[in-house]
Amino acid sequence: MHVAQLNFLPASESLAPAEVLDQWHSLVDIADVVASSGTRVSVIQAAACEEQITRNGIDYHFIDVRGLDGAKTRGRRFAGLLADLKADVLHGHSLAFAEDAFAVSQCLPDLPILMQDHADGPPRWWRRPQWRRWYAAITGVAFTAPELARPFTRHGLFGPHARLFAIPESSTRFTVGSRADARAETGLHGNPCVLWVGHLSPGKEPLTVLDGVARAALRLPGLQLWCAFGNAPLLDEVQARVARDPQLAGRVHLLGKVTHAQVETLMRAADLFVSGSLAESCGYVVLEALACGVTPVITDIPSFRALIGDSRVGRLWPCSDAVGLAEALVDAAASKPSPAQVRAHFDATLSFAAVGRQWADAYAQIHDDRRRRAS
Repeated sequence: MHVAQLNFLPASESLAPAEVLDQWHSLVDIADVVASSGTRVSVIQAAACEEQITRNGIDYHFIDVRGLDGAKTRGRRFAGLLADLKADVLHGHSLAFAEDAFAVSQCLPDLPILMQDHADGPPRWWRRPQWRRWYAAITGVAFTAPELARPFTRHGLFGPHARLFAIPESSTRFTVGSRADARAETGLHGNPCVLWVGHLSPGKEPLTVLDGVARAALRLPGLQLWCAFGNAPLLDEVQARVARDPQLAGRVHLLGKVTHAQVETLMRAADLFVSGSLAESCGYVVLEALACGVTPVITDIPSFRALIGDSRVGRLWPCSDAVGLAEALVDAAASKPSPAQVRAHFDATLSFAAVGRQWADAYAQIHDDRRRRAS
């Protein structure tokens, strides 16, 4: 089977195509995930130039969409390439591009289309009749967790024959390494050594996490929290909270922004990974923590539940509940699985091979559905 993955969001004009592949990790990773199952994959990327690059046996087609005003015009351009490629299935990125996917379907009505959610919300109520028409062209939709589909399904946005799939948004190339070596390289320490990687923003609830850490420290005096972050609109509040609490001062270390490669080393050095996210379409850093063998202590939200499943490789705590976080940290510190056990869960359910098999099965189902309806 030949699957074409189409990213309708145009790449930045400031990036050359090779730079896009280097910097847009998920674009490459999702293609490699699918290819790992033996599926033939081509990638089409909206861009400001025309170029083709081949990496790891996958052809990346950069299509110049400048001047192609309107979804219909772009749809004809994409459909022409899809026809030339003789794609069996179109895997479209982001439900926000329903109009573009519909435009492609009008040119290639026999091509099954599977759209992948990337933290896309449903349209406002007054736009829903039009979006229902666009979504009717979609054969299947993939979310990390089934619950994430509910804002769409309760408003009847998808067609009656559309299949829904629960597939992790991506995977990661991170691996387990020597904890001693990672601690020597990074300077991280603690018993337990707890890592945060995420923005210091309201949706990540860093102040709740600090409250939970302060409570947990009463029973875990050796606990140290290390925070790597990018955007930090709550930085002043975080610093003030740490400074005024003797349970946090000297225990919380604000590392600031680090490179993606450095995140892997930090993960390898940690005992526990903590997140206070209120919502995620997947949770890439949780994937990375699991890949590195780190026990995640994460909020009880649909995507995180899907990532750890029924296993005991992590702990879930209620959103915005500092007491619940403290209990989860204490419990995880006392009975955390080994890095090998955490990695085994990752390999079985979240690795490139495991997720690739799920995508291959989804493609086969929607391809067979379309063929049966056509006959």
